[in-house]
Amino acid sequence: MTKSELIRGYETEIAYQKHMLENLGHWLTLLLAVTGLGFLLIYFFNKQIILLILGFVVMILGSLGMLIFGYGIYHGKKNLAKVIDDFETKLQSF
Repeated sequence: MTKSELIRGYETEIAYQKHMLENLGHWLTLLLAVTGLGFLLIYFFNKQIILLILGFVVMILGSLGMLIFGYGIYHGKKNLAKVIDDFETKLQSF
């Protein structure tokens, strides 16, 4: 493996992981909107039991999704930092 192949491979991987982290951020934003929708259902339709229950379900699911995607973003950033550190280490050894 030549140095240029190594650089190209790592740059491709780093760009891909950054793109995936952006996608996770978009999903996190969407789930925040879903949680807000659940809150609005609870707030405005507290007299109608079906919509109240639906609001609680939507809000809980949105919150759980936000936790899961936030966890993924956290570990994705840590993994990206490891890949960048490994790339820098391999560049110095060449």
